[in-house]
Amino acid sequence: ILATDTPHPRDSALHHLTQHLLQQYHKEVRPVHNWADATTVYLDLFVQAVLDVVWDDEFLSWNSSMFDEIREISLPLSAIWAPDIIINEFVDIERSPDIPYVYVNSSGTIKNFKPIQVVSACSLQTYAFPFDIQNCSLTFNSILHTVEDVDLDFLGNREDIKHDKKAFLNDSEWELLSVSSTYSILQSNAGDFAQIQFNVVIRRCPLAYVVNLLIPSIFLMLVDLGSFYLPPNCRARIVFKTSVLVGYTVFRVNMSNEVPRSSGSASLIGVFFTVCMAFLVLSLSKSILLVRFLHDEWSSGQELLPLLCLQGDTDTGGSRMDLRAQQTGVTESPVCQEHQAQSGTLKEVWFQLRSINNYLQTQDQVDQRGVEWLALLYRFDKLLFRSYLVMLGLYSVTLCSLWALWSGL
Repeated sequence: ILATDTPHPRDSALHHLTQHLLQQYHKEVRPVHNWADATTVYLDLFVQAVLDVVWDDEFLSWNSSMFDEIREISLPLSAIWAPDIIINEFVDIERSPDIPYVYVNSSGTIKNFKPIQVVSACSLQTYAFPFDIQNCSLTFNSILHTVEDVDLDFLGNREDIKHDKKAFLNDSEWELLSVSSTYSILQSNAGDFAQIQFNVVIRRCPLAYVVNLLIPSIFLMLVDLGSFYLPPNCRARIVFKTSVLVGYTVFRVNMSNEVPRSSGSASLIGVFFTVCMAFLVLSLSKSILLVRFLHDEWSSGQELLPLLCLQGDTDTGGSRMDLRAQQTGVTESPVCQEHQAQSGTLKEVWFQLRSINNYLQTQDQVDQRGVEWLALLYRFDKLLFRSYLVMLGLYSVTLCSLWALWSGL
């Protein structure tokens, strides 16, 4: 009884309307009565991976009074003509849920609400990282239809699109600033194509990078700056700076994993960090050369002492041999022999004193050269310290300025 009383679906107005619209419809044909008229496709973009596409189909209009006042129905997208609109910046396959239906109203307007996930190519400007602002564009145009066949237009007000942020999904790393849009005609050998470009302007949220990168880098630079208070010829300074250099290297590796890679520009903090690391290597090399030079000078001075003493003994022995030859060759009186013995002793003392004097003069020359080199390297060390201090101050001022500019936008 219930089956008999239930109306058949074929008797419904919706079924009659769908059959009426698609009975003689050919989706391969662009839906216009006059081929000279262009099909205008209206685009609207929400930065939440939602794309609204609207166009008019002249073959899918009806009189709602003839079909039980039905003013809007859903039709399979595969059964009707759809514009071939693509995004030029695609670098991956389109990731979107399969929605097989579109809405059609009685005037022939088709609304295709298409949620998509866009993986696009964007030229990153990482110079001001982490206070950088990126401008990524999404360009929509038709592949085959020229502007005479398929034209593009904005579905909503361009100012509303520019400042509409309520649909943006905040991921705690990027903040949406604006979505500007432009309409243009792309001229090519195949014809003129209409295109609409949306420029999505976003800025990075830098707090996590400030805590994890910038503040530790400043601390590391301050520790390296404090090492300049150690004496330049101190070996402990070499050990300390070597440890700081290891810290620089480890921190540099961690920073390279955090900073986005871009072939167009290098990040400003990376440049500052590399310059400070160069100062560290230069100071360490200077300390190593100074210790090595002073060690060589001290060793050469120590080697001169036995040579001088040996020379003094040789001279003394020669004088003794001369005295003995004189004693054996000529018989002299005891008074003369005693005088000669005293004279030989004085000459031996004289040669020893002269050897000591030569050694002390040589040692004074070595010490003088060491003092001169040490004074020169002290001045060079002060120059490095001041340059390092200026670089650290410039680094801090630059970061504060970039943060102020970022906050002002």
